This record gives sequence, C-alpha cells and structure tokens, in this order.
Amino acid sequence: MRFGIIGAGSIGSIISKKLVENGHDVKIADARGMERLEGKELAGTPVRVEDAIKNIEVLIISLPTKSIPSIRNIINQVEEEIIIVDTSNYYPFRDDKIEEIENGMVESVWVSNQLGRTVIKAFNNLLAYTLENEGTPEDSSGRIAMAIAGDDPAQKQIVRDVVHDLGFDAVDSGSLNDSWRQQPGTPAYCTELTKAELTKALKKANKEKAPILRDKVIEKFAEEKEVEFSHKDVVSLNREIYNL
Repeated sequence: MRFGIIGAGSIGSIISKKLVENGHDVKIADARGMERLEGKELAGTPVRVEDAIKNIEVLIISLPTKSIPSIRNIINQVEEEIIIVDTSNYYPFRDDKIEEIENGMVESVWVSNQLGRTVIKAFNNLLAYTLENEGTPEDSSGRIAMAIAGDDPAQKQIVRDVVHDLGFDAVDSGSLNDSWRQQPGTPAYCTELTKAELTKALKKANKEKAPILRDKVIEKFAEEKEVEFSHKDVVSLNREIYNL
C-alpha cells in the first residue's frame, strides 16, 4: 500500500520504519518543513508536507494535538477516498488546554472537526518502544493488541489489517465518539494487553476519571524525575494507576 505520514517524531518515524519493513511505499514529512528532517535516520522517503498527501491510499497524522489545526490547509487538498489516521494523544501540559476537550469533547472528534474530515483513531494506545519492538507473528502467545476506533467500517478494516501485519492484534473500540476509551487515563492506554484483555479494558474505562488518572501518571513521573524509568516500569505504572 501507499502511505503518507505527517509527523516525524518517535511514533511517526517508527510507523514509517515498520511499514517499510513490511514492503509498503511510505513518504514521511514534517509539518514544519523539510529542514526538520535533516540528519534524521528515517525509513521511507522524506518529502515536503505538500507531497506527503499525493498518490497515497492512507495518510497517517502523528502530531501533537495542539498542532493539528496548522495542517488544515493541507488536509483540504487530500482526496476524499484517502483514509486519514489520527495517532495523537491530548496532554494539557504539552498541548495547552483546549477548551472543547477540557469540557468533554472526545479528543479525536476534536481532531476530526479541526481537519474537516473523518479520521480513524489508531496507533495511540501503545508506547513507542512497544510499537517498535513488541510486535509478534500471528497466533503468538500473549500477542499485544491495539485499539482502533472510527465511523467508517471499511476504512477501519483496512487499518486493522495493517496493524495486524505490523505484529499486533486489533480490537475495534467502536465509533470515533467511543475513542475516549483508548485515550490517556484509561485501562487500555499503554498497558500492553492481549486482545481479550484489551476488550475488557475498553469496557472498563471511565470517562470522568480518565483525565484525573492521566494527570496522576504525569505527576508521578515529575516527582521521580531523577529516576530513569525503564519501558517495563512505565507499563507497570500505567497498569497500577489505571487499575489493571
């Protein structure tokens, strides 16, 4: 398949690497300009953001939530049949407080509104390390699962198939309005669960408690800023605070 990626941070660059390893054609761009890609070791072809949207089937947007509105003019040029995937997670300390989200709007619903296009929510509930290193073959014991939400069943199925090929089981978490169940602060978020476990975790999510628990994790990291947390430490802390 042909992919465009806007965002060359840790998640965007890892997705690009995994896709290329699986034989896909990938173009990757930084929304702030080509010069931001200089010196980076990237899989896929580095391009201008205007070119990342051309001759593709799937566009993956991997930007901080607050940066999403800055690419609206680019998204306006994206052909209607192209699937748009949102990988973002909202963190007020990084994204500044976004009033609509603070008042209860689902993060990816806000993203969709800013872009003027429906999106599929995916690649947001796994840590970068997990995405890069923990994929396993089909039917492997303990295979980690990823949550996928969206309103278009056909688009969602295509993304599910891609996720499966990259080494993870996929769990349909519902409509885009249901995607809060995989946002930060929920049991599904960065806790490395199997398909059966993730299915249960999505049902267990509490929308009102999620922002409180999200901030509790950040506070814990801030308190222990002199401590070097391993990948397993982060997963364990998430599981503990998100009540798994």
